Amino acid sequence: MLDQRPKPQPVPPTEPWPSADVVEASPPSTESFDEKLKLAIAAARDELLSQQHADGFWCFEFEADCTIPAEYILMLHFMDEIDEEVEAKIAVYLREHQGSDGGWPLYPGGDFDLSCTVKAYYALKLAGDDPDAPHMQAAREAVLGQGGAARSNVFTRITLALFAQVPWRAVPFVPVELMLLPRWFPVHISKVSYWSRTVTIPLAILCSLKARARNPKGVGIRELFTVPPEKEKHYFSVRSGLDHAVFVSDRVGHLLESYIPRWLRRRAIKKAESWFIERLNGIDGLGAIFPAMVNAHEALALLGYPTDHPYRITTKAALKKLLVIRETSAYCQPCVSPVWDTGLACLTLHEVNGGQPTPETLCALDWLKERQLLDRPGDWSEYRPELRSGGWPFQFGNAHYPDLDDTAVVAWAMHQTRDERYRESISRAAEWVRGMQSKNGGFGSFDADSTYYYLNLVPFADHGALLDPPTSDVSARCLTLFVQLDDPAHESAQRRSLEYLRLEQEKAGSWFGRWGTNHIYGTWSVLVALEQVGESKMAPEIRRAAAWLKWVQRPDGGWGESNDSYLDPAMIGQSETSTAFQTAWAILGLMAAGETDSAAVQRGAEYLLKTQQPGGSWKDEAFTCPGFPRVFYLKYHGYEKYFPLWALARYYNSRKRKAR
Repeated sequence: MLDQRPKPQPVPPTEPWPSADVVEASPPSTESFDEKLKLAIAAARDELLSQQHADGFWCFEFEADCTIPAEYILMLHFMDEIDEEVEAKIAVYLREHQGSDGGWPLYPGGDFDLSCTVKAYYALKLAGDDPDAPHMQAAREAVLGQGGAARSNVFTRITLALFAQVPWRAVPFVPVELMLLPRWFPVHISKVSYWSRTVTIPLAILCSLKARARNPKGVGIRELFTVPPEKEKHYFSVRSGLDHAVFVSDRVGHLLESYIPRWLRRRAIKKAESWFIERLNGIDGLGAIFPAMVNAHEALALLGYPTDHPYRITTKAALKKLLVIRETSAYCQPCVSPVWDTGLACLTLHEVNGGQPTPETLCALDWLKERQLLDRPGDWSEYRPELRSGGWPFQFGNAHYPDLDDTAVVAWAMHQTRDERYRESISRAAEWVRGMQSKNGGFGSFDADSTYYYLNLVPFADHGALLDPPTSDVSARCLTLFVQLDDPAHESAQRRSLEYLRLEQEKAGSWFGRWGTNHIYGTWSVLVALEQVGESKMAPEIRRAAAWLKWVQRPDGGWGESNDSYLDPAMIGQSETSTAFQTAWAILGLMAAGETDSAAVQRGAEYLLKTQQPGGSWKDEAFTCPGFPRVFYLKYHGYEKYFPLWALARYYNSRKRKAR
């Protein structure tokens, strides 16, 4: 139930923050600890506010590994739409991120990744790099040392098939006739995640029609194979009897493909075409994610849409919007994150301002209010047809795919203002979130009950991320929202999600993090929810979580967790370096667990103080947020802007309250 108090007016902070220039002028040796906190918060706040868009939102760069910029160059050559200036700058970026072993990792400091390296090498060769250049020789030797390009993952081999570098038998059977299967069939497009759906449907057209890249310069990479691609016999690894059965089924599909009636294929292609055209999503693109947008752009060309057709013009413009172009280099983002950045920035600034809204946060929330999806049910409605829409997407526009995590964060930020103008927005958001609860009590990101785990066994799913099952981090955010609203309508959902989270806790005390690396992120998320529930600080699950966070604190006072923790349990909570935003998660988690006065929290705050940059923000190179754990990692450039500020502000406010 929303607070019925009169609408508050924006008020100044409980203590007037100095301007950022005072930070540079104040001698740190003579400042008290609280004064240092105060000055650091002021500088970080001013830095964050300086990056707010005039319309009210925040949107920071969103960077992935070199696969995405490499694929942008590959797309230019597939379509024969080469932009030499952009291509040259992306090539600079790729060279700058090559590892010392000659290959490209999935994140800075990570191990060599074969598939990323194959795509980066091919992109550089397309861009004109001499194969005999030292960096290209090093990359080639690294690829051949790992068995050659034939051992790359499924999506890379599909790209190579499109460029006629491997035969089509090197890729899984992805027939467009999937579109005609009934929903009760074990393999159905509605049973996979939104990202898999939007990527697969236009890709199925490309694969079924055996598309061929235009490749105007005729560039190939046969030198990356240990055996001529047409003679390679082992494109697929078979580890078990079940793998073998699935592999045989896939091969049979390839053999029978030529017997599919032409009328049936035409019908399937038409249905797939209609499906993705309905979801083209204007200049925000299909699914508002790069891989789906590329496949749609290429599929339109294959289906005969001319270059001047509005669809082709729009899909090309949507892809260009993802580019980050600097003076000498450029890269392509996998998508953009304005709703997520804006919601979290508002929560941060509310804390800085003693829990009160400011003109800046109200402007941001007004911007968000206008973007709530109230009248356009998305794909989620196939399994929830009676549920009213009420969510927000992650991106500027993505009407078919609102995000539960974003929706919970935005509604949480709106609720904190106690402003009646957001009452209906919060109510509709909570109603939609509640209706998207999965059977086990948890929440996924975009769909409910996306738990058809057998689908991860098909050859197409070698990345293991075909589904969108419930996770602790998203579920904790949804629980946080329910508890704050104190509405009897949410009691059952609240109870079930709390039970789910209790079952998900690891023996050591942490929680897995799906969308942030990893157990530090998950543990912070859940501890905040448990604090909102009013769980006793002495509850066993809270004590174990707090003890775990203290245990993994690094000697420098900060926290860090490598993406290696998704592969190696021994690396959970461990890293060679601390990061500001993971330190902030740990501090916020410990404070939620009642550890505000602990030495661990103070040491964490000291780490943030000593690593703050002169401009007021922090600088971390870590890509410690997964798109897909184990195969795709991201860097949210906004995380170092608002999470450390949030942690320091809460710590300072807690100290001041206690001092009173």
